[in-house]
Amino acid sequence: MQHVAPEFLRTHTRLARPTLVPEVQLHVADDVVGLWEAMETEGGGAGQDPPFWAAAWPGGQALARYVLDHPGTVAGRRVLDLGAGSGLVAVAALLAGARGVLASDVDPYSHTAVVLNAELNGVSGIEVVGDVLADELPDVDVVLAGDVCYDREMTARVLPFLGAAWLGGADVFLGDPGRAYVPNEGLVEQAAYDVVDADGGPVRRTTVWRLP
Repeated sequence: MQHVAPEFLRTHTRLARPTLVPEVQLHVADDVVGLWEAMETEGGGAGQDPPFWAAAWPGGQALARYVLDHPGTVAGRRVLDLGAGSGLVAVAALLAGARGVLASDVDPYSHTAVVLNAELNGVSGIEVVGDVLADELPDVDVVLAGDVCYDREMTARVLPFLGAAWLGGADVFLGDPGRAYVPNEGLVEQAAYDVVDADGGPVRRTTVWRLP
């Protein structure tokens, strides 16, 4: 797997606190297009996807806010942060008392970002891994999935995985800002927040759902 130097992320991001989760600092990008170009020219290859890891997306902010406000959700438990991106949710889970976090993302830039953001916030206990959707369910007690239903293909992979995790006894939470691919049935609302979108767009009503 491609190794991404931490110095690249430090050079091309700034430190910021997500609006909904000011307890946490992250390395974020002001100019996503410029960062993506730098990834291609300086970082060793940008890959097919934009730098999702360089922003605090609404679903992740909502999940992070929820676990910090309801620490019993994760305290003393092993957590999977699915589609970890910046690691915001993973960091929040550890701040809320999680025993450990498995942070899964396919992007090697995300892997470096998660490590840097964990160090920045003074937490330890995150194991960073790649794609887990095609593998046997990891040994976790809680699955936190923020903004993972962003297109049809990804949703078709994610929902069966979340269902299998739930059937296996894990508590499963989904943070989503009203995307069209999230099912209308089979989910129970836990909380809803108004979140400033990662791209500077309008405030989005974002819900934390739980598989019942």
